[in-house]
Amino acid sequence: MEWAPAECTLPTEERPLRVAEFDELFASALRGLERVGPAHLRLTLDDGAEVERTARDLTARETGCCSFFAFALTPGGDGLALDIEVPAVHAKVLDGLAVRAIKMAPRVAS
Repeated sequence: MEWAPAECTLPTEERPLRVAEFDELFASALRGLERVGPAHLRLTLDDGAEVERTARDLTARETGCCSFFAFALTPGGDGLALDIEVPAVHAKVLDGLAVRAIKMAPRVAS
């Protein structure tokens, strides 16, 4: 996980699995990405109960190892909005996550 900061408590051997989970979510459900601010990223995901369950589970586990992340999931007319915010000191982590999302989801409109 090249975007994981030193504060991440996820064991090193589990990081590739977590990256793969994010990659799968991005590849299968991501349809939009907006950088709201330097420390705020908004992803638009496909609507649907399964996507929402997956996103909630994944973000809850990510918050467990990287407590500086703040995730908010909001259903809307354009899909499921996943807002991700970090303290300014971790803006580069958000940069890395955004790059990864775009790389894995070729249909994304940023």
